Amino acid sequence: MRETVLVAGYATRHVVSSAWRAGYRVIAVDHFCDLDSGWYVDDYVRFEELTDLPGAIKEIRSRNRIDHLVLTSGAEEVVCPGISRAGTSPQIVSRFIDKMKTQAFFEGIAVPHPCLAGCDTFPVFAKPITGAGGWRNAIISSQEEMDAWIEMIDLPYMTQQIIEGTPASVSCLSDGRRAVAVTANEQILRGEGEAGFGFAGSITPCDHPLAGEMMDCAEKIAAATGCVGSIGIDFVLSDEAVAIEVNPRFQATLDTVESATGMNLFSLHMQACAGILPEMRPKPRRYAARRILFAEDDCILLHDLRRFGSFIADIPPIGTEFSRGDAVVSVFGYGGTREAALVMLDNHISIIAPYLA
Repeated sequence: MRETVLVAGYATRHVVSSAWRAGYRVIAVDHFCDLDSGWYVDDYVRFEELTDLPGAIKEIRSRNRIDHLVLTSGAEEVVCPGISRAGTSPQIVSRFIDKMKTQAFFEGIAVPHPCLAGCDTFPVFAKPITGAGGWRNAIISSQEEMDAWIEMIDLPYMTQQIIEGTPASVSCLSDGRRAVAVTANEQILRGEGEAGFGFAGSITPCDHPLAGEMMDCAEKIAAATGCVGSIGIDFVLSDEAVAIEVNPRFQATLDTVESATGMNLFSLHMQACAGILPEMRPKPRRYAARRILFAEDDCILLHDLRRFGSFIADIPPIGTEFSRGDAVVSVFGYGGTREAALVMLDNHISIIAPYLA
């Protein structure tokens, strides 16, 4: 009999699909319940706000026997007594959900990281202390801009020195004491507007000259965190590899990592939770690229996109309403070179774009 995995969090499609390919029976609780998530799950419950998540988990538990719990973004600190947690403990997770605590952690293990900025120093890089995706992060050039930004986010925040360079990340596996880097990834950011630093996709592997140094640093960081399973370390590649954040969960780069390496990240995650790590870093077999498309204006999806399921993901149902700037769908490309992967990605975007207007 297949073991059942409950995947819970704000977005779960990337994890449930990997778990299904790994041979598990999968059930899910998430905010979107995309159509393609339905291809992989036996049962699911949708929630609106993160405060509704515990009730949604209780509902799905009432009708399923669950062997393993895997938590994604927004749910990392959820505690579910009676279910075996496959991943990092809530106590350790809390250290890396709080970016000020992460700052202190980086200082403690002496890895390159941005310094905190003074309250009257401009320009600065400002970001909320909690939260994922980077879409509320901003470069602030004056006190007036700072006041407006603080009013907009209405959350505790921190300011750091600005590090110019290439946004990147490393996907790691850790058993709580040791770590192995799986891939280095180039991150695609939205690049404009209020959400300019928001995550918009990835390219795996990362070809930057500092990629090897970044992977070495990521293994040092991941091994020191005490995290278990699949975790990600975000960097900016400048004059050196500068560590930015620790993501104690599956990362949004999962799709390009699996496509580039041919490996199943969920299987590797479960093995890491059992104390088994790869003996060496996997070698990518090709380049893989993912781009998230965002709504250019308020709109309603009028077309069934499932026929494009061979090169898109996170497929919304017909009739889904989007506000300007909302994520709509993910598009993929791959090839033997970075350029070839991006050409395929652009071709796929040109195919799907008319159906999003």
